[in-house]
Amino acid sequence: MPTALKHLRLAAVNIDGVLLNDTFSPVIREMVIAHGGDYTADVEYALLSQTQLTAAAAFAQVTNTPAPPRELVADYLARREEYVARYPVRVLDGAGDLLRLLRGLNLQVVCYGGLDRSHFDRYLGEFSDLFDGPGYVCTDSFRPGIHEITHDVFGLGYDRAVFVDDVARVAETARSLGVPFIGHLSAESRYQESLMARAGVRHMVRTLSGIDQDLLRTLDHEASTGTVWHTTPRTTDRTEGLSHE
Repeated sequence: MPTALKHLRLAAVNIDGVLLNDTFSPVIREMVIAHGGDYTADVEYALLSQTQLTAAAAFAQVTNTPAPPRELVADYLARREEYVARYPVRVLDGAGDLLRLLRGLNLQVVCYGGLDRSHFDRYLGEFSDLFDGPGYVCTDSFRPGIHEITHDVFGLGYDRAVFVDDVARVAETARSLGVPFIGHLSAESRYQESLMARAGVRHMVRTLSGIDQDLLRTLDHEASTGTVWHTTPRTTDRTEGLSHE
């Protein structure tokens, strides 16, 4: 049994793109291109980890589409249903091991994401006993949800929680609040590695197995000493082999 961490008390783990495969970024990219837009790093930044209506409004702007936001959201959700019929939602390798490790280090664990709870129950219900508090927090109405989850739901200081997410916009909020952060990179989000580096993310992993005791104990020490975010970005060496195809 691993020794409990000394400072951190909570691990908040994003659902899509971290515990589950990313079935959002590919659909967004296809939809932008279908509407005649150029899919660039700035476009990806503008659209990911926003509320649905905010992302739709941004989509209309970057693609010069006159459709109202709610119509674009409906179109997007329909396209995603078609996508997951071809590429089903699945639990990523190492998800269960990561959750058990976090619990073994005496952390409370919660999952969060933009879809309603039924999404969590359907795909992660088998791991329900490894989560604490509400188990899952839907953040669609208050993206990215770092303050709400840490302060409002669990009553903790910002330096007591570590967030694991696949989107740089979330990292930016984490940095502004002094919240420890691990970036989970995937090939589906084409520009997130460079965007996270730009945001100053110091710890990135390519697979969930990269989030091991050593990394978590490093973050625990950094959180306790106020050195989680440095002026000069420094990325871990856990991203070798990441494909951007």
